[in-house]
Amino acid sequence: MSRDDTANDHTPSGYPRKPQILGRQRVAQSRLFQIESLDLRFSNGEERQFERLTGADRGAVMIIAMPDPDHVLLIREYAAGFEDYVLTLPKGLVDPGEDIITAANRELMEECGFGAHRIEPLVELSLAPNYMRHRMQVLMATDLYPKRLPGDEPEPLIVETHAIEELPALLMREDFHEARAIAALYIARDKLREERRSSNMDLL
Repeated sequence: MSRDDTANDHTPSGYPRKPQILGRQRVAQSRLFQIESLDLRFSNGEERQFERLTGADRGAVMIIAMPDPDHVLLIREYAAGFEDYVLTLPKGLVDPGEDIITAANRELMEECGFGAHRIEPLVELSLAPNYMRHRMQVLMATDLYPKRLPGDEPEPLIVETHAIEELPALLMREDFHEARAIAALYIARDKLREERRSSNMDLL
C-alpha cells in the first residue's frame, strides 16, 4: 500500500475511517431484544462479521436522587441476569412522547416514591458498546417531595439512603457492582465536591 493509499484510510483527525457495512441480517429476536449480524469491511481491506443486540432505541435514564446534599437514594431490585438482588440507582426506559427530564421524574416516582422539583442532565453512559448501542442518560434530581406512581415492577422495591461520600464502602458490598451506577455516583460526587469548593472560594 502506498503512502497516499494509507493516508486515504484515515480521516483528517488521524483516526481510521469507519468500516463499510456490506450487509446486515437479523439472527434472532425475542420480546425485548433482537440480534443483528453485520458484515464489515475495514479501511485496510480486512472483513469481519460482528453481532450486536438491538432494541427499540427509545433511550433510558438513570437517576441520582438526593433527599439532602449529602445522601443519595438507591434501590434493591431483582436482577435476572445474576439471579439475585442488587443495589443500584433507579432507572428505566424513556416512554414514547417523553423527554429525559419527564422520564426521570416518572421513574423516580415509580421506583422511589419521590418526585423532584429540580432535575438536571449529568452525563451520558454506554454499556458494552462492542455489542449494543444502548445509551443511558444520567440525571441528578434534587429538592425532592413525596409522590408515588404505580410502576411495572413485579414487587415493591426497597429504597435505601446512602451517603454519597461513602462510595468506597459501597464498593465493598457484594450486591453493589453495576458499572453504570458506580460511574454515575463518582461523577456526581466529584461534581458536588467541585461546586462546594467553588462556593467556599466565593466566600473568601
